[in-house]
Amino acid sequence: MIDGFLADVHYGCRLGHKNPGFAAAAVLLLALGIGANTAVFSLLDAIMLRTLPVQEPQELLCMKWNARGHPCTP
Repeated sequence: MIDGFLADVHYGCRLGHKNPGFAAAAVLLLALGIGANTAVFSLLDAIMLRTLPVQEPQELLCMKWNARGHPCTP
């Protein structure tokens, strides 16, 4: 099992040396994909998964304003 993995890594390195432009593009795309995935997860973690820094978050209310006109006009 490990021999097959090492053979695959060796084969990939040989192909990377034969065509360095393709290898660089593949590494760049992998890095961009991993970075974008990390950024999206960090954003979702900060917005949706963490609790709010208040004493009792279960007592917070969400209020919504519904009016036909501007709230400051009589």
